[in-house]
Amino acid sequence: MFKRKKKISPILAFIILTLITIILSGFLHLLNVQGEYITVNKATNDFVNNVVEVKNLFSTSGIKYIVTHAVKNFVNFAPLSTLIIVLIGIGVLEKSGFLKAFFTLIAKHTKKNTLTFLLIFISLCFSLLGDIGFVIMLPIGALLFKYGRRNPFGGIIASFAALSFGSGINIFLSANDSSLLSLTLNAARLTDQSYKIGSFFSLFIMIVLLLVVAFVFTYVTEKKIMPKLPRYETEEEELIITNKELRGLIIGLGIGFVYTLIIIYMIIPGLPLSGALLDSRATMYIDKLFGANSLFNQGFIFIVTVLFALIGFGYGFMTKSIRHSKEVTESLAYSLDGIGNILVLLFFASLFITVFTESGIGEVVTAGISSLIGGLKFTGIWLILISIILVCIANVLCPDSLTKWTILSATIVPLFMNASISPEYSQLVFVAGDTITNGLTPLFVYFVIYLAFLEKYNKGEMVTLRGSIKYMMPYAIHVSIIMFVVMVGWYMIGVPTGIGSFPGVIYGA
Repeated sequence: MFKRKKKISPILAFIILTLITIILSGFLHLLNVQGEYITVNKATNDFVNNVVEVKNLFSTSGIKYIVTHAVKNFVNFAPLSTLIIVLIGIGVLEKSGFLKAFFTLIAKHTKKNTLTFLLIFISLCFSLLGDIGFVIMLPIGALLFKYGRRNPFGGIIASFAALSFGSGINIFLSANDSSLLSLTLNAARLTDQSYKIGSFFSLFIMIVLLLVVAFVFTYVTEKKIMPKLPRYETEEEELIITNKELRGLIIGLGIGFVYTLIIIYMIIPGLPLSGALLDSRATMYIDKLFGANSLFNQGFIFIVTVLFALIGFGYGFMTKSIRHSKEVTESLAYSLDGIGNILVLLFFASLFITVFTESGIGEVVTAGISSLIGGLKFTGIWLILISIILVCIANVLCPDSLTKWTILSATIVPLFMNASISPEYSQLVFVAGDTITNGLTPLFVYFVIYLAFLEKYNKGEMVTLRGSIKYMMPYAIHVSIIMFVVMVGWYMIGVPTGIGSFPGVIYGA
């Protein structure tokens, strides 16, 4: 008779992974494991050789680094502050009853498949705004399913899958895409100094990917995920929407609409008193809007939180679910009740990611893959397929796309151009590989947010790291098929990927 395997909690799993990383870094350092890759000097347009090696954290200096940086890195951990601030706004929406009324009304008049599709489609579109979608759409997805009398796990899983596996599917150029494009152009100009790429180089292929992934992920959620989830039992009675709730929804949404118009006006350049939230020093609009110095980019979390709070208070005051200052305060803190477990989970996740990043293992592996790709003798379809697979592998240990493309671009772009494949298509191939394993690696900083919300709404067996990854596998399989078919098919047909861009390359001597 076989013993049942014991399940390990996510917190303990992160502790074990941290210890393994520390020991592994010492062993690899002892073996002098290192990697080499090339970059392009933008000023001189020459190759620059770079060497990265595994740092020994299983040493006095390594342990000192971990101890002295543990708290600092936790405080600066990207998901921490964004999650807490957004939860304040969502707490107002939930405590006031707005979300319950709004989602109940929608669920009564909309098919389940349609709601799932809309959640996934909006989550895919949210990738344009960067990683902020993870702290907004995951709780929204959970509550949408909860008030639709379905298991909230479905909403969390579907929105996380769309956000992670669809992170590179942007119809318009995002800030991250702009940074990747700069590296692509630097590498392309090694072959053709006058090469240019337009901002809408991927418009057509991205529209196709957006629609195909949205429909396929809806199918996966409804046919592969939801049937395996248990029925979600709740003690809350189903809300009956009366005229009072309808008036509250109208007032709340009206206030939110006016506030949104004001924000939109403040990100339009050239109008009287407009553009206040933009970075006036940037040249491209995408950089003005999403650049590091953009007030819109820096304050987006706060802007969204204020929007949620205004909508919630508008609904609450109209329906009298919020009547005095004490209830205002309680609503602001509503979603933060019981957040202790989430904070502990975030701490150990941040510790693991910090230790692994500092070890340099991910960069060394990516550098090795860069050398491997550089030695490929393949062209055409096989070059595209193998590059996607190798980028997938690199992404598991080095999820940051900008870091990976910094290491890989100077190798991949000239290689593709020599194979008569355009630089912009080489970037699309990279993005395709980058997305396939994005939702499968706990090194991805927002994976812990996914874990946190699964734990928050868990009413069955303990949530585990392995189990949470298992939920993502059907999406990973389907998105890999989509990416392989679309990238190879588009290359074979040769139609434009966007405005003025083609899979084939044309460059001067």
